[in-house]
Amino acid sequence: MRNFKRGIMAAGAMIALALPAAGHADVVVRGKEGKPLDEVREAPASIYNDLRTIVAQPSPSEVDPKLLGPVLLNKSAHIDMEKGTATLPLRKGRLANGTPVWFILTDATDQNIAELQGLAYSPKLAFALTGKGTRKATIDKDGTFVFASGSVDFKPALSITPGPANAPFPPKAFQPGSVGDADYTPLVYVENSAKALLYNAPVVSQASEAELNAMCDAKVDYSKVHDKVTRICPRDGTVTIKLTLGFTFDKPIFYISTEANDPLVSALENATFTPAMKDLPFALEDASPGESAERIVVVVNGPTGKDNPHRQGLVSALSGEGGPLNVLGGIPTINLDYSPMWRLFPAVWTDEAIQKGYRYRITSALQAAEMSTRGYLKSLDGGDFRAVGFVVNCPVVYRIN
Repeated sequence: MRNFKRGIMAAGAMIALALPAAGHADVVVRGKEGKPLDEVREAPASIYNDLRTIVAQPSPSEVDPKLLGPVLLNKSAHIDMEKGTATLPLRKGRLANGTPVWFILTDATDQNIAELQGLAYSPKLAFALTGKGTRKATIDKDGTFVFASGSVDFKPALSITPGPANAPFPPKAFQPGSVGDADYTPLVYVENSAKALLYNAPVVSQASEAELNAMCDAKVDYSKVHDKVTRICPRDGTVTIKLTLGFTFDKPIFYISTEANDPLVSALENATFTPAMKDLPFALEDASPGESAERIVVVVNGPTGKDNPHRQGLVSALSGEGGPLNVLGGIPTINLDYSPMWRLFPAVWTDEAIQKGYRYRITSALQAAEMSTRGYLKSLDGGDFRAVGFVVNCPVVYRIN
């Protein structure tokens, strides 16, 4: 925890500066390791139902992050794999009217700044400077972020009522647990930087410092904080957030879900409904000029059964079997087109695929493209597998293998 306490400003500024990068052993609680010279070990409790084995240490990724093994992608985070959480520096800013804003930093468009502050580097996020997709801020000389606009209401109670047992998706009713106003977006352009700099800065609370310090014992009031928060404590300058298990190019990863531009997607992701993110482009190709998002495949009707090793999808998740196990595109160490903004590709297995027994757990966007090309995956409306306009903010935190 010592890394989080460095650089935290006094007198209520509470803005953590340039945290030093640290190695895996300093910031990751992985649980029991494997046997000596064994490359695999039992998976930690947080993911054991969906993934029984992971890579043991030492691993090839310690020599080169592109090789097999774990990689900490957000070096400002302390990962507890047994609990499935990330503890991050809690940063305090304010709106121009003085309202407190408590937030985290996860990504930056400048590589040097990202490395200096232990964040993920996302160059294509620079294309998010469109419409209301990005808001503006300045940084005071004491390190405080002052946001020009944008506020989040955390009072709504998160709720999802699944459909009938044989068809839980779509849900009968839903309510996101937090809602941003017309000007809120997690993407922030720093106006008083000498170079163009855009941060991903999701807001986790706008309560008073005293209200949040009362939650340092992990008794969180979700009418005042983001629904993914498990502990928040301005007193020690940290916030702990529940991670989500997903896959990318056949590798399991942990990521954080913080915002989405659709109320149903927001409720399903336990994220803040953020209408301003509708101004982000979503229909371009991954590497196209102007495209700020990468693709995420959300399977709707994958295999079910809590102990089924191929379990996946929204039907399974709404049946109480676990998370949806979404499939993300490129992330750092694997591809060049990473962005924390993900344009959503709903994937529906066709009746033919189900009848022929072709359904399985998809773990790569390439597999989804293959099944789509073969005619076995369609979109929600029965049309071609494609992005449909939903965009979610899911910063990557840890590559598990």
